[in-house]
Amino acid sequence: MKLVESILTRNPCYTAGRKITVKGLMLHSVGCPQPKASVFISSWNSPSHDTSCVHGFIDGNDGTVYQTLPWNHRGWHCGSGSKGSGNNTHIGVEMCEPTCIRYTAGSNFTCSNLAEARSVAERTYGAAVELFAMLCRKYSLDPLADGVIISHREGHGRGIASNHGDPEHLWTQLGMGYTMDSFRKAVRAAMDKDGTDGYTEIMGKAVATADQMKSYIRGKNPSVEPSVLDMIPLYLSEGEAEGVRGDIAFAQSCLETGNFAYSGSAVTLSQNNFCGLGVTQRAKKGLSFETPQFGIRAQVQHLKAYASEDALKNGCIDPRFRYVTRGCAPYVEWLGQKENPQGKGWAAGERYGEKILSILKAVMDEGKVQFMESLTLSAPYMVRVAIPDLNIRRGPGTGYAKTGKYTGIGNFTIVEEADGKGASKWGLLKAYQDKRDGWISLDHAVRV
Repeated sequence: MKLVESILTRNPCYTAGRKITVKGLMLHSVGCPQPKASVFISSWNSPSHDTSCVHGFIDGNDGTVYQTLPWNHRGWHCGSGSKGSGNNTHIGVEMCEPTCIRYTAGSNFTCSNLAEARSVAERTYGAAVELFAMLCRKYSLDPLADGVIISHREGHGRGIASNHGDPEHLWTQLGMGYTMDSFRKAVRAAMDKDGTDGYTEIMGKAVATADQMKSYIRGKNPSVEPSVLDMIPLYLSEGEAEGVRGDIAFAQSCLETGNFAYSGSAVTLSQNNFCGLGVTQRAKKGLSFETPQFGIRAQVQHLKAYASEDALKNGCIDPRFRYVTRGCAPYVEWLGQKENPQGKGWAAGERYGEKILSILKAVMDEGKVQFMESLTLSAPYMVRVAIPDLNIRRGPGTGYAKTGKYTGIGNFTIVEEADGKGASKWGLLKAYQDKRDGWISLDHAVRV
């Protein structure tokens, strides 16, 4: 999916500045023979266009998604009904329509080139599936839950939208075989297959401990300053205050400072800037902070700006917080601009997020039982899980779907091991032995 930001900053809906708590997504079709999203963007980006505004258009010619409102902005896309308006709860996205159709009455139309029209509809449908999968992940939405993903037509049936028949009218008359039920299932499948399944969320509880961080940095930099070791617990406390994984912030600091040796770094230890904040170009010195705690707090706040649209808990001390497009990089893998779907991110360097995760894995390996490929372990055996949200998957690897259940904290019996994507080893839980459909990453478990 190609996503291009093209915010309608001159539209009165945007300037009104109202926000919503996103509870669902509504799919629309433009209702006229125009496949170019640019035509709508140009026309709607005007103070005089004061009746409608959506969050995005999907181009019919190439499937490019154009974001035209911030996702949590209240749009004007569906009107209202007897039970209120979906504008207050749902993101609205319009699919452009083929040029070879002509509307006759209401939602009925004729088509002069069925093959071309079907090609456009297939293209916009596929892009909409990818976009809605991304948005469901972003806002933790279940696409199969009642009322989460709906069409404009379904919105009217629910009493929260005006009387329109889109987009089902387009699919039906072109004989596409698409339905909203098939669309919702396709979104679910897109979320389970590849996508960001297995990506590392920045928001959440730290997994690595302060002792593991200290052990890691001593190994990488034996002459590390004692003040660095003393401040390491601040990554966990400051991260916990904002809901950001402090161990990820620490791994990022190791990358940005050369494991606190500052060789080739754009900042120095005395600046209390452990992530290069303010280094926007070469030879620029970067920001300085009064104390190490404030430096780490600013870094955590900057990570939260990328990872979430939630308000800060502490007062903002990150001078560059306001420059970030909120929520554009909820995953570590998306912190690099080249890997970010929107072309945004913390750093321009290639594989930036991957480098952070490589350091994080090394940190977590400190003090953890290593499962060597050459070592055959007797089964069953017990492991201790110290995190509450370790996912259980249907197979050994992040390519397998999550069951929706977690182990919780405690001791568990492993009856079988296997190699798989996303972990050095996977273990089959005894409770799932019969069907062999309950596997956990052993990277987050210690043998007892």
